[in-house]
Amino acid sequence: MRTRVLARVAGAFVGLALGAAALLGCAGHEDRTRTALDALDRGAPEEAIAALDEQLDVKRPEDLPALKGDNALLLLDRGTVLMSVDKYDLSARDLGAADKSIDLLDMSRSTVDEIGKYLFSDDVGPYKAPAYEKLLINTVNMMNYLARGDLGGAKVEARRLAIMQKYLRDHEEDGVLLGLGSYLAGFAFEKAGEASEALAYYDEALKHAQYPSLRDPIRVLTQGAPRSPGQAALVGDAGPLDPPVATGEGELLIVVGFGRVPQKEPRRLPIGLALTLASGALSGGSASQANALAAKGLVTWINYPTLGPSRGSYSTPSLVVDGRGVGMEQALDVEAEVRRSWEKKEGTIIAAAITRMITRVLAGEAAQAAASAAAGKNGGIVGLLVGLATTATLSAVDTPDTRCWSTLPSRIALTRLRLPAGAHEVRVAARGRERSYKVDLQPGGFAFLPMMVLR
Repeated sequence: MRTRVLARVAGAFVGLALGAAALLGCAGHEDRTRTALDALDRGAPEEAIAALDEQLDVKRPEDLPALKGDNALLLLDRGTVLMSVDKYDLSARDLGAADKSIDLLDMSRSTVDEIGKYLFSDDVGPYKAPAYEKLLINTVNMMNYLARGDLGGAKVEARRLAIMQKYLRDHEEDGVLLGLGSYLAGFAFEKAGEASEALAYYDEALKHAQYPSLRDPIRVLTQGAPRSPGQAALVGDAGPLDPPVATGEGELLIVVGFGRVPQKEPRRLPIGLALTLASGALSGGSASQANALAAKGLVTWINYPTLGPSRGSYSTPSLVVDGRGVGMEQALDVEAEVRRSWEKKEGTIIAAAITRMITRVLAGEAAQAAASAAAGKNGGIVGLLVGLATTATLSAVDTPDTRCWSTLPSRIALTRLRLPAGAHEVRVAARGRERSYKVDLQPGGFAFLPMMVLR
């Protein structure tokens, strides 16, 4: 009779534990963005916005959600898609709100978060944006302000970017993505009439890429006398150039983001391969424990996030201005930076997954021992069931951290032109989508056209 009671109790405990796992274990972040990304693949950005609104629990894109959980990250996604449909005001608001919230989350990790990260799941704690995402928040938002002709707003984003650049330099982070942001910051200050600030940003841009389109603007700003090695290398002996206002011209800057960065996705990895890949990041004690558990057959694989495949080859967008084809220069290979960043930290991520695996198994063994002791002579089977249930529960809630800025373009190209004042027709084609624009330039004025094709 006692045995039957204990068996029923153990069965009930297992059922409750597995039920709790079903409730606690939720799908990864990739499931929250899947519908929106599918819509972008079909060329339906408005549907993507609606899908993100649903995830944010708001009725329309004009509404800001409560900034809890991963809503700030979803705001980054929505902000990029809003830019793709020329809703620059809403896009700027979303990106600005997300930027502030992610900064706060970045600094608010607690001991509880760290325990949760290792005991339960990668995505328990606040999202911590990698360097390239932090830099691109301000870079992309500068595009919103420049598209609206708001130089003040663009300069604010430029200064925020400069603060982040300094932080990364001080911490010896790779600054490969500084080029495009510095280019746009220089453009904002140049058009605001602040030549010295503009040249400082252009110098920063030239440290990371040789932008041919900066040659003539630097000739204007320096009056033909380059002030740095980077400027001299670009300008050569070309001499001074009259500013657009003196020649009755205006300037047109076109920036095209196209494709999407590879997404993070969950993956199961055999424990032997995992130990090899994480050898440089795993402590000796943890490695020994993992090998011992693997030798007992208690674990055979781990669950961790990995970077998905590329979305294919990317040809440079085509541009036609007033019926004449114009070349575009690649300004940024975002996907290459995403992969570089991931390769640097993949071993650490696998090591964290192994640590969680060890914790789950040890927790199961401890629960088994405690239950066996409490049940007396019939405790063997009860302890085994309780131990298995504990391990299963912790395994079920181990969700790989697939969080990322999902709607970042894979590539960014640009063109900068001096054109006669007046009306102009512009056609841009990228990734199977073509758009036409009408631009009216004033003498000495400018127009900024951002285009996002997120498919």
